[in-house]
Amino acid sequence: MKLFNTLTRTREEFVPLHPPQVGLYTCGPTVYNYAHIGNLRAFMFEDLLRRHLEYHGFQVKHVMNITDVEDKIIRTVRESGKTLREVTDFYTEEFLRDLDTLSIRRPHIMPRATETISDMIKLITTLVERKHAYVADDGSVYFSIKSFRDYGKLAHLDPEKLQSGARVSQDEYDKEHAGDFALWKAWDEDDGPVKWPSPWGDGRPGWHIECSVMSMKHLGETFDIHCGGEDLIFPHHEDEIAQSEAATGKPFVRYWLHNAHLLVEGKKMSKSLGNYYTLRDLLAKGWTGREIRYALLSAHYREQLNFTFDGLQAARTALQRIDEFLLKLREIASTNPQGQPAVLASEFEAALDDDLNISGGLGAVFEFVREKNKQTVSPDEAAGILDVWQRLDGVLGLGMPVKSEVPADVQRLVEERQAARKARDFKRSDEIRDQLAKLGWVIEDTPKGPRAKRAG
Repeated sequence: MKLFNTLTRTREEFVPLHPPQVGLYTCGPTVYNYAHIGNLRAFMFEDLLRRHLEYHGFQVKHVMNITDVEDKIIRTVRESGKTLREVTDFYTEEFLRDLDTLSIRRPHIMPRATETISDMIKLITTLVERKHAYVADDGSVYFSIKSFRDYGKLAHLDPEKLQSGARVSQDEYDKEHAGDFALWKAWDEDDGPVKWPSPWGDGRPGWHIECSVMSMKHLGETFDIHCGGEDLIFPHHEDEIAQSEAATGKPFVRYWLHNAHLLVEGKKMSKSLGNYYTLRDLLAKGWTGREIRYALLSAHYREQLNFTFDGLQAARTALQRIDEFLLKLREIASTNPQGQPAVLASEFEAALDDDLNISGGLGAVFEFVREKNKQTVSPDEAAGILDVWQRLDGVLGLGMPVKSEVPADVQRLVEERQAARKARDFKRSDEIRDQLAKLGWVIEDTPKGPRAKRAG
């Protein structure tokens, strides 16, 4: 299995530090708003990575942080009049709901930044004692980038252009303003009630120190894989490396993986352009979590994904092809699986082993479906194919189709109503219910989900 390591800019064979255990850290959400589909693309790629590692028998320990104190969150608290916990609890639950809707496996450990403040203070204290950090006049603490010889190695920065001594207090900034970054921010009036005591006075941690502390607390001072969007390479991940390795004297992460940006209809996603979508926006338009998962999954993680509604329709069509094939096999399958298609499994596995080449993996699936649709498949062979599909779907996470006697157009309306309910668009949900009633169908909401049945 080979993965592209951002640190070395090469594809490297993946060999974990302590096989079969794998330590995986993925940068989680900053819970001040709903996650948008660009965020969800990153979580989808990380889910594919984890699933493929588990397919190979690795025992993955997946840690994802919840950033619940940061500049944007404090602004939301100030503008909303709610408490920090009210804001972050709400958006954390909505994020988890999104993961479930997209069949993204929840991390094993999800630490919150606000619950690890004491650990952050300890790490900052160590950096001050080792002369890698200094206390400013206002009580803020900054990391001195000139104190860390390898600063810039992940983003491949020119050391001559770094501005050591120039302080950057914002959590996010660009390469042109690279300078000493804040580990601890002294409290000011704009922070309101958001503050914690420290040896340097009341304040709060900087964003970058949070991930270093939470990852090392649960995975150790050196661990296997750290993932995130390419926008996090600098400054966030660069700063994580600097403060972690300066504090421990050990390599921080062995493999860095980053996914490319997402465009929407060929343009950068922006509220001003009207192409900014959360998951609930797409659900309200009638798309299912399964279709959205396929659309976000189907392009290689290091390639820019152009997310379009034509792409969602293509995802719907692709899933229908797979479902029709699997349902046909289930109708004839015996209880004696034989003739398992080793070629399908080997081609799929080889593609995913090549830096998660999902296009190649899906290509192998559809070529197999096309060929088998030309042939007569025996009951034992059908059972064997279904067994192999179950294993491959452990990586894809698309699920098995459910046979339904409900007409396709009625079932589609049932799914659209359910999506509208999840998006809290109850007006649209009621409209669909009335539309189904005119067609002679009623909806039953059961513990296993909504079910259509003929009226009367």
